[in-house]
Amino acid sequence: MGSPKETDAASMRDAPKQGKITDEAIAAAKAMVGMRLRPEGPYLQDVTLDTIRNFCNGIGDLNPIYRDSEYGRNSRYANVIAPPMFPMAYGWLGRTRWGLPGVHGFYAGNDWELFRNLRPGDRISAEERVVAVEEKQSEFSGRLVIQYVEANFVNQHDDLVARVLGWCTRHERQAARDKGKYKDIKTHEYTAEELDAIDKAVVEEDKNICGRNIRYWDDVQEGDELTPIARGPLSMMDTIGFLVGCGRGHTHGVLLKGALRHPGHFFRNPEAGGGVEYTGIGHHRESVAKEVGVPGVYDYGPQRSAWVATLVTNWMGDAGFLKRITTELRRFNTMGDTTWCKGKVIKKYQQDGYPLVDIEVWAENQRGERTVTNGAATVMLPAKDVKTKMFRDGSGLDLGYATRGQ
Repeated sequence: MGSPKETDAASMRDAPKQGKITDEAIAAAKAMVGMRLRPEGPYLQDVTLDTIRNFCNGIGDLNPIYRDSEYGRNSRYANVIAPPMFPMAYGWLGRTRWGLPGVHGFYAGNDWELFRNLRPGDRISAEERVVAVEEKQSEFSGRLVIQYVEANFVNQHDDLVARVLGWCTRHERQAARDKGKYKDIKTHEYTAEELDAIDKAVVEEDKNICGRNIRYWDDVQEGDELTPIARGPLSMMDTIGFLVGCGRGHTHGVLLKGALRHPGHFFRNPEAGGGVEYTGIGHHRESVAKEVGVPGVYDYGPQRSAWVATLVTNWMGDAGFLKRITTELRRFNTMGDTTWCKGKVIKKYQQDGYPLVDIEVWAENQRGERTVTNGAATVMLPAKDVKTKMFRDGSGLDLGYATRGQ
């Protein structure tokens, strides 16, 4: 008999592959610019009351316009609508799944431009392409690569729902582990007062949702602060809940067949008796997280981006429309950390008759470190001036779209 093929189950590695960032690997990745990518899932394509509510559960969104059918029937939309980040349930833009084999990837950010609300009965599809590859240096792992993809999400009528730029950073696993940038970070020990403040913010969040109380553009002032929302302390319930909310989960034959097709992304974990696990299991296994230089299990980047979007939708109310939101993730959010999402109005203006507000958004942990930086949102609000324009679904205004990395 010959040697086992790479796709044989018996030949699968018992640890994540230790790939290297080489000039050849970077050149091969750059050669993919312009290529179309197969959809990652797709996971949840159909927009229903159940899939919307399930996604909201996964990100902790309490807004009744997304969850409560009776509230929705009596709203301006005559139905519930999906939160702006719901297309994440179809696929996470910026995910690492092309080029640089065996080099670990971390979600690093998204830039969303939104055009219309999704409603029950809609069906999502997407087309994704590679747009850029950059090489940089970092304190975390030394040489790194940033990969950019762009996707257009459309509904069953081929109407554009969202245009998204996503990016990830790629790091050599051993280099990140050896540098040990975060090795001294320990699980935070909260005081009773700190936990009380977090619990109070979480439990009372729905009291601060603007909802059907219209927030008029005329009444907004530059410098206004958004009521912060808290997510934490991060627990396994939070990370698993996000997977469930996005319809993700592969087991048994489905998992093994996928692993055999893409052996570089899976391994046989001795901690699971040789059971097959994805290299991203560091979100749930501390040992694997430490193998890639992270001090402990950590959140999903798209989850944190969705939390920041919830901050904005809570503030803008049912009559507002989130036109654009950008989030960049710069620090890990590890188990036991609390994320405080915050925002401030920095500009109020009209463009082509549309009443708009620009908001600086960010997130910081209990140590006061910013874990989401360079965040920005643009919201369209109703105005009392009848000469201004306002489309029910927010369509009709293109704020422009500059692709990063090109």
